[in-house]
Amino acid sequence: MPGLPGTAMLPDSTFFITGPTASGKTALAIALAQQVGGEIVNADAFQLYAGMDLLTAKPSAAELASVPHHLYGVLPLSESCDAARYHALAVPVIQEIAARGRVPIVVGGSGLYIKALTHGLSPLPAASPQLRAQFQHLSPGEKIVWLLQRDPEAATTVNLRNPRYVERALEICLLSGRPQSGLRRSFEQAEPEVNGIILQWDRETLYRRINQRTLDMFAAGLVAEVAALGPLSPTAEKAIGVREVRAHLAGQTTLPDTISAIQQATRHYAKRQITWFRRERCFQTICLDSLPTAQCVLPHLLDLFPCLRPSSQSAPSSST
Repeated sequence: MPGLPGTAMLPDSTFFITGPTASGKTALAIALAQQVGGEIVNADAFQLYAGMDLLTAKPSAAELASVPHHLYGVLPLSESCDAARYHALAVPVIQEIAARGRVPIVVGGSGLYIKALTHGLSPLPAASPQLRAQFQHLSPGEKIVWLLQRDPEAATTVNLRNPRYVERALEICLLSGRPQSGLRRSFEQAEPEVNGIILQWDRETLYRRINQRTLDMFAAGLVAEVAALGPLSPTAEKAIGVREVRAHLAGQTTLPDTISAIQQATRHYAKRQITWFRRERCFQTICLDSLPTAQCVLPHLLDLFPCLRPSSQSAPSSST
């Protein structure tokens, strides 16, 4: 796959199961792993952390024990993570699974983390604190003018009302010496040759699943779990439910209002995930409205991807 260095590191047997939150990725991944001799690799940004099992809808102890799982609960809550760090964590695990004759099944809904594997790491330059310090001497209008002088397309590709977006776009232009719109477009429009699916539900059905799962999380002890959390990194504190439950613990919201707020925030997140994955043309979409269980989907999935073959090679290894 020329131009996509990250994917060149992935074995051809790697399979992706993606889609919005509460779409049934875990159940299908386990069923597939059991069928084809696979091992599951997490691609959910928050399930990487230890201590937020309920909050992040991490697979249950029984699910984790059913087939080998990797990269679940491997980071302390105090550490930050991004797509580059995830890439560094996931690629060696995927390669090691394939080297043992197993099928690596990457499962999750964090679009940037998945894209780091399918497309490789973004060619965009890292942030420059020195450059951003210089930006503080410019007015919002001056930064927009400076950006548009270097990248006229930014008028339609960047939200100019958001100062953070303007600064980042301008930073990319100055550090790379090229229009940021062209760099982003070449990266985002690449179509790597990977095998994988996007799970899709009727929106109202998905929202009902989200609402019910939120109720189940509270019934299982979500408030106590959040109360026990220590200091959180800037990444970990973005997990949906942290802010809402902490507000409830501080007496600022009632429990029903807290539940409703988390349900709404999760629905909004699912909507953003749907929009993101709609652009990822390297995956095939499977509509689950007529295939409501993993066992219903599995035969269809195996028909779509002849590359998936049952394996009787090595026995499951311990999870990472």
